[in-house]
Amino acid sequence: MHWSNYVACFFAGMFLANAIPHYITGVCGDPFPTPFAKPPGKGLSSPIINVLWALLNMVIGYLLFQSGHVLTDGVTARLIFFAGVIAISIMLSINFAKKHSR
Repeated sequence: MHWSNYVACFFAGMFLANAIPHYITGVCGDPFPTPFAKPPGKGLSSPIINVLWALLNMVIGYLLFQSGHVLTDGVTARLIFFAGVIAISIMLSINFAKKHSR
């Protein structure tokens, strides 16, 4: 497998994991930080913006998942995919822990 497939696997995990909190809070009708808030990533965006941001992340994640051949190129591709999930999950948990203290 080419190195670019591994990069696609990693970022597929990141985009797909990032979609989860935005989608859940959006469909629950709660505001949540997005890059479109003021200030970006710190202010709260509307539920609709969060759902749209989540859907964009899902589309990009799916395309990277397919181009990275996560399911067809063996265990290494899946491990790298989950490394992306873990990386963004830890980063988001640290960042979003601060959202209630604003």
